[in-house]
Amino acid sequence: MKTKLLFAALLCSVLYFPQFSVSAYCADKMPEMFVDIKQVIPDIQLDIRYFGYHNFVGEKIEGYIAPKCILTREAAGALAGVQKELVQFSLSLKIYDCYRPQRAVNHFVRWATEIENTKTKKEFYPGIDKRNLFKDGYIDSKSGHSRGSTIDLTIIPLPAPGQPEYTPGQKLYECYLPAPNRFGDNSIDMGTGFDCFDELSHTASFNIGHKQKTNRLLLKALMEKHGFKNYDKEWWHYTLKNEPYPDTYFDFVIE
Repeated sequence: MKTKLLFAALLCSVLYFPQFSVSAYCADKMPEMFVDIKQVIPDIQLDIRYFGYHNFVGEKIEGYIAPKCILTREAAGALAGVQKELVQFSLSLKIYDCYRPQRAVNHFVRWATEIENTKTKKEFYPGIDKRNLFKDGYIDSKSGHSRGSTIDLTIIPLPAPGQPEYTPGQKLYECYLPAPNRFGDNSIDMGTGFDCFDELSHTASFNIGHKQKTNRLLLKALMEKHGFKNYDKEWWHYTLKNEPYPDTYFDFVIE
């Protein structure tokens, strides 16, 4: 523990040390203990939403200079085990987000305070008052993603089906609609779209179909088998249980 604290203190600009734990924001360049997931799992599928415009903010997010998935080496290695099991059954993981710079989280916070900006409400938070995004736990000033071992992902069939390109300004559809009626996604049906701020996104929701429950269970069982834990309000959100930097929030850009 002392070695980890010393390393983090040397690497980062340390903000405070509550009870000897480190909370830090790190430099712009990717540290060597992180890796591009494509170097570990070349055949994994990526749909990095915050690099583009199809996300709840409706614009490219700060810190995403390239559509890459960056993770700690430990998280990437564990994820490789999940992928290895899926490909045997003509399935693959598809990733929406991995490491997230602190500056991106700050971007989310600024957006959440712009109460009049509701251009993405119809798709991503149709049943939520934007004023309640902090209170309801959808937006926070810190994210586990910034620690480098948290992933947003789903499962797709192989060969990977095509997926429509999102054009900014196009008509939006509620993220909780049946799969044929919401924005096209080439994943197996999980009951909602990604980043759907709604109770139907809770992993163990009773109000989705049997097939969708089974699909979520498949993802959850495999991720847990390989050392990840799920955030129960988001079926797509997993964190490595033994994450190597549980108290460090990094801020290097993704490039």
